[in-house]
Amino acid sequence: MTELAAGGIKADYMAMVRRRRMYSGILMIVFVALLASGFRVANDRNAGGFFDGLHRVLDFPSELVAEAVEKAANLPANLVTYVPALIETLNIAAVSTLIGSLLAILLALLATPGLSLWPRAIPVFRRILDIMRAIPDVVIALMLIFVLGGGPVPAMLAIAFHTTGALGKLFSEVAENADLKPVEGLQSVGASWFQRMWLGVIPQVAPNWLSYALLRFEINVRASAILGFVGAGGIGYELKIAIGWGQGRYDAAAAIFLLLFLTIVVIDQFSSHMRNRLVKGH
Repeated sequence: MTELAAGGIKADYMAMVRRRRMYSGILMIVFVALLASGFRVANDRNAGGFFDGLHRVLDFPSELVAEAVEKAANLPANLVTYVPALIETLNIAAVSTLIGSLLAILLALLATPGLSLWPRAIPVFRRILDIMRAIPDVVIALMLIFVLGGGPVPAMLAIAFHTTGALGKLFSEVAENADLKPVEGLQSVGASWFQRMWLGVIPQVAPNWLSYALLRFEINVRASAILGFVGAGGIGYELKIAIGWGQGRYDAAAAIFLLLFLTIVVIDQFSSHMRNRLVKGH
């Protein structure tokens, strides 16, 4: 009887596995079909078509590299010229990450069950984070540029807005796993909500929160460079001008690409090292 029961459990389990594989296969087929149809629509609406211009995909990189090699003597001067723009880009990323992280901490705590100051408002705070995360930072930057004009401020506000939503979601997930015993102990002695969060929760989650904030800083450096193309200042704006002039300025564009590459590599290595120190302790 026991063997029959075990055999039945095994048969049920294998049937469940087969059903899951079948559903996964169907979903994969639907996804591939949607991807293929979407690509065809995009290709049909693209001026000239994707495949018609595919053979020219390496024309711009080859022209840029050729001119950079031809004018290699100008590289040091170009690097020095664009360092201030790079510093502006880093400042945009750093300030937006700081502001976004602070707002994300507040919203994450308010959106976490068991920690929120207003438990009934948790769905409201979660929807706020969803909205902030869903709107692309380039869309926000374009709206702010229309209101405030070009410059670093619209880029900083746009990235901070998106960063708040992205980090708020991650921070909330980390906070959900925090041990509530210190919070309950502080509450029993009359501690305020701020004191319970500051002394009972943040010491537990700070390493992971800092790790996510460093990772977000890497992303924001790239985002601030991209937003320069829509007039939001920084090194991206200088790159747009250099590329817009075409041949004759490709040596400047190559210097900007090199600066961005080196900066992102350095930030990536530094933040990876710090994340390992914070999370793993080595």
